[in-house]
Amino acid sequence: MDGILNALILLSNFVIVPGIAYGSQLAIGALGVTLVYGILRFSNFAHGDTMAFGTMATVLLTWALQSWGVSISPFPTALLALPFGIICTILVCLAADRWVYRFYRREKAAPVVFLIASIGVMFVLNGLVRFIIGPDDQRFADGERFIMKAREFKRLTHFNEGITIKTSQGLTVVTAAIVVIALFWFLKRSRAGKSMRAFSDNEDLALLSGINPERVVMITWIIAAALATIAGVLYGLDKSFKPFTYFQLLLPIFASAIVGGLGNPLGAIAGGFMIAFSEVTVTYAYKKFLAYALPGDWAPQGLVQLLSTDYKFAVSFVILVLVLLLRPTGIFGGKAV
Repeated sequence: MDGILNALILLSNFVIVPGIAYGSQLAIGALGVTLVYGILRFSNFAHGDTMAFGTMATVLLTWALQSWGVSISPFPTALLALPFGIICTILVCLAADRWVYRFYRREKAAPVVFLIASIGVMFVLNGLVRFIIGPDDQRFADGERFIMKAREFKRLTHFNEGITIKTSQGLTVVTAAIVVIALFWFLKRSRAGKSMRAFSDNEDLALLSGINPERVVMITWIIAAALATIAGVLYGLDKSFKPFTYFQLLLPIFASAIVGGLGNPLGAIAGGFMIAFSEVTVTYAYKKFLAYALPGDWAPQGLVQLLSTDYKFAVSFVILVLVLLLRPTGIFGGKAV
């Protein structure tokens, strides 16, 4: 019995807890993608680098606050800098809309034109972030690092294995819950949220109803920028900040949005957790887990790892392709890609 419990604890430590945290980060990022697609009707390929820009702004102010001795220990100082990062990202997104997307919107350009334009914005943001902060890993976490340490868990429970829960993981889950509740309340209850949903369902009818399209677009970019910054900062606190990593995150974020159903916020959340757990479970080495769970003679000699962690994004790609082939509208029936 102890072997099974140790196996479950081991799985919780390396699969369940990281999967929940990573899934929460992907879900927040996918919400921004699905919001832009559902209302502005194009796939925003600049979303990953928008996350990087917002995180960069937050990191720079975090370093300044730390040098001034300002902190909110045991929580990371980045929480104080997060509003500044959100404001900077909102300004960048509104500037990109005014100088790039608005022209194509007035010209009634096809969605693929917006997509190509977003790729241009992506490269501009990517270069800007690398120029300002550099291409290397940057760490900006401070305060208490762990909510629970494996050593403390072992001492309390007397099991061979322990569970480690980082402060960043706990913050990610709590923040994700708050963001999701606030976003759904805004979309369902507020006047601006109802206007956005009406604009998404039928643009012509919304215009006849007196809804200001430019106001809807502005609010959409503000929310998308806030979601991108929050997702980027949470990911950076949990791992580290590296601009190219956020470019790579675009694949699992889009996979999350498409798997759940593009344009469907609930689908984006479900898709985020599906992609996260798929990546974590496929790349985990099950040797020690099986050594606990199976009789001694059956214990495997190899790592029992289906895929190296270097190829974890391949999991997102395979799932994305399968969903596009078998169910283009996603599990929750969003808009077809």
